Amino acid sequence: MTADPGTPTATYRLQLQPAFPFAAAERAVPYLASLGVSHLHLSPVLEAVPGSTHGYDVVDHSAVRAELGGEEGLRTLARTARAHGLGLIVDIVPNHMAAPAPERLNAPLWEVLREGPESPYARWFDIDWRAHGGKVLLPVLGGPLGEEWNRLRVENGTLRYYDHAFPLRPGTEGLPLAELLDAQWYRLGWWRLARTELNYRRFFTISELIAVRVEDPEVFAATHATLLELVRDGVVEGLRIDHPDGLADPEGYLRRLDGAVRAATGEGEGGGGRRAVPEGGGGLGNTPEGGGGRRIAPEGSGERRIAPEGSGERRIAPEGSGERRIAPEGSGERRIAPEGSGERRIAPEGGGRWGAPDGDIGRWTASEGGGARWTVVEKILARDERLPATWPVAGTTGYDALHHLDGLFVDPDGLEKLTALYRAFAAPPADLGGDWAATVRRAAHEVVTHELAAEVERLTRTASRICAADPRLRDHAPWALRTAIRELLVRLPVYRPYAAGGGPPATDADAVMLRSAAAGAREAFTVAQEAQAVRVVRDAALGGLGDGPDVRDFCARFAQTAAALRAKSVEDTAFYRYAPLLSAAEVGGDPGRPAVAPEEFHAFAARLLRDWPATGTVLSTHDTKRSADARARLAALTECPGWWGRTVEELARSAPAPDPHLAWTAWQTALALGHGDAERLVPAVLKAVREAGLRTTWTERNAAYEAKVTAFLEAGPCAADPSAWAAIGAELDGPARANALGAALLQLTMPGVPDLYMGTEHVYKALVDPDNRRPPELGGEPADGPSAEKLLLTRAALNLRREHPEWFGPGSTYTPLLASGTSAEHCVAFLRTNNDTDGTHGGAVTVVTRLSRRLAEAGGWGTTRLPLPPGRWRDLLTGRTAEGPAALDELLSRLPVALLVRI
Repeated sequence: MTADPGTPTATYRLQLQPAFPFAAAERAVPYLASLGVSHLHLSPVLEAVPGSTHGYDVVDHSAVRAELGGEEGLRTLARTARAHGLGLIVDIVPNHMAAPAPERLNAPLWEVLREGPESPYARWFDIDWRAHGGKVLLPVLGGPLGEEWNRLRVENGTLRYYDHAFPLRPGTEGLPLAELLDAQWYRLGWWRLARTELNYRRFFTISELIAVRVEDPEVFAATHATLLELVRDGVVEGLRIDHPDGLADPEGYLRRLDGAVRAATGEGEGGGGRRAVPEGGGGLGNTPEGGGGRRIAPEGSGERRIAPEGSGERRIAPEGSGERRIAPEGSGERRIAPEGSGERRIAPEGGGRWGAPDGDIGRWTASEGGGARWTVVEKILARDERLPATWPVAGTTGYDALHHLDGLFVDPDGLEKLTALYRAFAAPPADLGGDWAATVRRAAHEVVTHELAAEVERLTRTASRICAADPRLRDHAPWALRTAIRELLVRLPVYRPYAAGGGPPATDADAVMLRSAAAGAREAFTVAQEAQAVRVVRDAALGGLGDGPDVRDFCARFAQTAAALRAKSVEDTAFYRYAPLLSAAEVGGDPGRPAVAPEEFHAFAARLLRDWPATGTVLSTHDTKRSADARARLAALTECPGWWGRTVEELARSAPAPDPHLAWTAWQTALALGHGDAERLVPAVLKAVREAGLRTTWTERNAAYEAKVTAFLEAGPCAADPSAWAAIGAELDGPARANALGAALLQLTMPGVPDLYMGTEHVYKALVDPDNRRPPELGGEPADGPSAEKLLLTRAALNLRREHPEWFGPGSTYTPLLASGTSAEHCVAFLRTNNDTDGTHGGAVTVVTRLSRRLAEAGGWGTTRLPLPPGRWRDLLTGRTAEGPAALDELLSRLPVALLVRI
């Protein structure tokens, strides 16, 4: 749709929902174009559960969501965007669909429930038909079946329970209720049974989201046909892939997708299987006729069924072999010193850097990467983990960048003091919030034993079959295999390994990781011979027990379960228990070691430019626990831990909380907003205490405790005198401003493609969802104040990127600039230019202040100076000019940041 559907210069994320449909996005296009972005980044656009505010609960892959304006609304938005020079990036959800109420909303699932394992749609879903006598457990009942019996009724050939409507197996409609239930391909069960008895794969622990088997070529074709048509027609120019770690074979999926996109756009041989209906007939979706796909009417719904045989359907070429592979590390590419290794060298060769000895920090040059269309994956990387180099993508969605950006503004010495104050104030046990590693381990044990018990049982059954089939592996008891599976899973430091049973051998990194985990897992056994089960499970997880369906199944499911465990135990549990600094508890972050030194940041940026020059970068998303501006305020606490310790003690005395951990987290949460807004604060804190699971949970509500929490919030943070918030603001507003502007400018000018979340061009302080998914109010031009400063910075940086993509995109360079003087550690600066110059004839210089409160306490910049490439430079934010070496007390006297271009 734009002149070049290649690498975006910047994207702007819009969270679509019925209150903010395509038409609202279309009205915002002129404003967003004026900001300087190149693409709009849309949340999922396919048909979802009615009323959904996020769109990740897809029910029909063949239709664009009607509540957003349907396919015509999307195409109209694309035309308007194109007229303003913008393209569209779309978020897609390959891992799962909704299991909605009423169930007929998901037509393929309806057919499976009606026809069982012989349904042509049975291949769509990851169901273990060996369990429960060949029935699918549907954990939808509010209580045991006997208690809910009288609430079940048969009506118009459908079994109904509140909003649920289930199909009936043909010929069973007239049976007595007990016989009718026994005759179905599904079993209705108490919702609590999902923990231990569920026999279909789901998204994390959400039983209402059933996993989809996109590894099956026909399922892939059916679920991606509409998307590929939109790509073919130029409506969609790039893709964000949600939760690839949930897939059986992430790399295989990405290669199939890349091949299918190439086939759809005529850009070479593609991958991905044919566009075909499942064997036995049936359509591939349930769109209205004429809406871009053929409709499947669930039998019993009163709608006319359409013949299964299709004609004229576009075929997707089979997987091709012409894809360019990205060289893996160790293949001859230059390597960067590992982050956190203490090494300051980024490159052994290169042109040196401005103001540094030759060969210390070099200039890095980007190269192209990615697939047929710009594609990024929502891959959450651990601190020292690397994205697999063979994936045909541009990179990640950017949570790894978020961690490095945030970490620059955390004072490690202050954090140590803040953590000591937290432990003294809240007095949490080590494994319940006192120590990060211990807290993660305990949370993982809880989740793998309870919430993911059904997934572990399925792995145990599969492991038992593997052992039974090989005489050399027999005599490992199910309890030993179960224990080994649990103990290995809880010790994985990343989301998942990527081995494949019967496929390529495991990477060295995966092998080392699982061997290390196995060494610890053996400690759970008292009898050494019984601990041999650990070796069996380890080898199976690495794909080292040969080929065969069970081996492949175990290898994939172990990795999928590992990803769910990591997400639930870390992001959704430990983040809420370990609370010294709430801003460190962020997706992709490491609350135990959040601080990032400038040299570590430069090493990370250089590595991105070398390996993934078009990767995504983010600061705020629909999934962040707190927005960037809220985190910027909290990070400032590491510069004044003593003040915070005294302040929280006084606040706690003025409004006693049910427990000190709650007081600490609630006051920090309010501080992130800058005030106590009951409408937003109460839901966020209640969510936090339920996720923490220390005194109440989502499933075992402690109503009395939650009432006390609400009463405390309303009497404490939400009722605090404005003068108290003014006093807090006097301490934090200055460093928070420097942190927020600094992080924003770094993100907008560092290697990668910046993604702005809706509204974040202004000051945007949001808490965890649903607070961060409120419909945006786009536009507006604040005359002055922090929002005006941030808008000025954002617009200047984005337009510079758009005007000079050669300075920032593939083919560009990144050169750190190191200040000299007593306050040099407070400056982070770098030069961006193209590979053909060294900054002599062009480029941009980013200058940012870090730890500004400590800087002020030390007397300011003093004589600290920043080397600049030769010539005169102008700050796009203030209009001031400078030459190197520039005095930072002059350059940064108006704003704590500067964006320089050559005059």
